[in-house]
Amino acid sequence: MTHALPAAVLWDMDGTLVDTEPYWMHAEVELVSSFGGTWTHDDGLALVGSGLWASARVFQSRGVDLPEDAIVAHLTGKVQEQLASNGVPWRPGARELLLELREASVPTALVTMSVRKMAEQVAGEIPFDAFDVLVTGDEVQNAKPHPDPYLTAARLLDVDPRDCVAIEDSMNGLASAVAAGTIAIGVPHMIPLPDDDEHTVWPTLEGRRYSDLVAVAESVERARAAR
Repeated sequence: MTHALPAAVLWDMDGTLVDTEPYWMHAEVELVSSFGGTWTHDDGLALVGSGLWASARVFQSRGVDLPEDAIVAHLTGKVQEQLASNGVPWRPGARELLLELREASVPTALVTMSVRKMAEQVAGEIPFDAFDVLVTGDEVQNAKPHPDPYLTAARLLDVDPRDCVAIEDSMNGLASAVAAGTIAIGVPHMIPLPDDDEHTVWPTLEGRRYSDLVAVAESVERARAAR
C-alpha cells in the first residue's frame, strides 16, 4: 500500500449512527393524521433513505396541504423534540467504532439528508469531537441516491472519495455512496440490504473495529487493481 486506508470514514446518521427512524415514523403518522389521512409502517419504510424534500412531495400527494419547506420543518421539529425528551438512541456499536476512529486520527464526516440543525443536535450529544465536517440535506443540491452528498464530504475533507469508507443503512444511501466511488458498507436496520459486488454488508456494527474497516478498504483496493 502506498497510502493508508481508509483516508476517511463517512457516516450516514438516521438508522446508521442513531436509531431515529421510529421518531420519524411517529412524526409522519401524526402529520398525515392531522389532515385526515392514514400513514402506515410500510409507508414509512418506503421513505427510509429518501431526501426530505422528496419525502415532502409524497406527503403532499397523501393530502398534507402544506408547502414542502413547511413539511420538512414540521417533521424535523417533531423529531428534534423527541430527541430532546427521549434522548439519542445510538445504533449498536456505532459510537464505539466512531470513538476508535477518532482516537486513531481518522478523518470523519456525517453525511445525512436531515437538516443541519438536527445533525448538530445529534453530534452535540456525542461526548467527544466526533466529526470533522457535517454534510446535510439542506445544504446539498441533490439528495441521496445522487452522489453529491458523499462527493461533497470527500471534497471538504480533501480526500479522494475512492479512498473513503461510507457506512449506510438504506439502498438510497448505498447507491449514493457507490455512485460517489466510495468503499460502501451497508448495515441494515429497518429494511434488508442485498449482498452485492458493489458494497459490503455487515449485519451490525457491534464488535466492529477500525481494523475491520481497514480490511474491507484494502480488499476493495486489491479487487480494483486486479480489474
